[in-house]
Amino acid sequence: MTDAIVSLTDVHKYYGTYHALRGITLDIRAGEFFSLLGPSGCGKTTLLRTIAGFEDVSSGTLLLDGKDMARVAANKRPTNMVFQSYAIFPHLSVAENVGFGLRRSSMDSAAKARAVDEALEMVGLKGYGTRAAHALSGGQRQRVALARALILKPKVLLLDEPLSALDKKLREQMQNELRRLQRQVGITFILVTHDQEEALIMSDRIAVMFEGEIAQLASPQDLYRRPLTRRVGEFIGVMNVLPATVSGQEADIAGLGRAPVTPDQAPSGMPEGTAGAGIRPESMSILYDGETTTRRTASGEVVEVFYYGDMTYYDVVLPGTTKPMTISMKNVAGRPVLDRGTTARIAWDAEALVLFGDT
Repeated sequence: MTDAIVSLTDVHKYYGTYHALRGITLDIRAGEFFSLLGPSGCGKTTLLRTIAGFEDVSSGTLLLDGKDMARVAANKRPTNMVFQSYAIFPHLSVAENVGFGLRRSSMDSAAKARAVDEALEMVGLKGYGTRAAHALSGGQRQRVALARALILKPKVLLLDEPLSALDKKLREQMQNELRRLQRQVGITFILVTHDQEEALIMSDRIAVMFEGEIAQLASPQDLYRRPLTRRVGEFIGVMNVLPATVSGQEADIAGLGRAPVTPDQAPSGMPEGTAGAGIRPESMSILYDGETTTRRTASGEVVEVFYYGDMTYYDVVLPGTTKPMTISMKNVAGRPVLDRGTTARIAWDAEALVLFGDT
């Protein structure tokens, strides 16, 4: 890929006998918002620290902006990092924190002050320069850490779960702010997160990692709609998976019946025989009294109800199955919330199915 700012080829990382990264081959484009997503211990932070230069590569090649980073120290790389803890110096002012990396710069004092002001304005903290760092809120500390990283004008900004310490509402606000900021400055952002929703909202592309390997690399839409494996599908959001038998281009699905399927619905290749049929909660709907449909239908028993205000999630057991499947319904005026024990009529589309050979 000619426009890659970060390029890894067959990168391995060992800690003694522990194999933390297992043959990572990956290109990250210039100007891209890229996320490394996976559960704790999957290797995503190790990969980020390897790009930063805080960890050595055991074998393989790492290029940054076309240059081999073997034996290049972290402070000599065109990267900067925002840590999960923010690493703000509490005894310094906001301006002193932001300008910390300019201490050895050849810029004169006036130029440094202008750079600090510009960085603070960029992250929405104009006028905060004289404030004591220890007096800042969590969201403000996060913005200071961003300004401190961006003031050095790195080609790649590395973000190690920078929003994990924030409460839900502030976290959602900062997700939007980070995305806006990345578009504004135009540099490559690489985010490490275990939050699937965060990765889907913010990223141009996502690499899903398990056990030191990349399980799938795709856009948020492709990752959600066409996961390569059942494990990826169940990790990204909620995925109902029902036992199925596939013959040619037809699937017999437990609780749903027979339906036509196409190779496009099997990203890892069309299975033959025993398979798993995945369908997202929003791809199914409950039919209320008097409601008709041209979609395929089934019925099942509501065994759990989870009311979220704007949405209600129903766990429904279909005939011939034991594991409940989740169906999400938008709460609109006049639509009742069903009780547990209700027999529900369900509408669904065959086109929404994803087939997995790994059941």
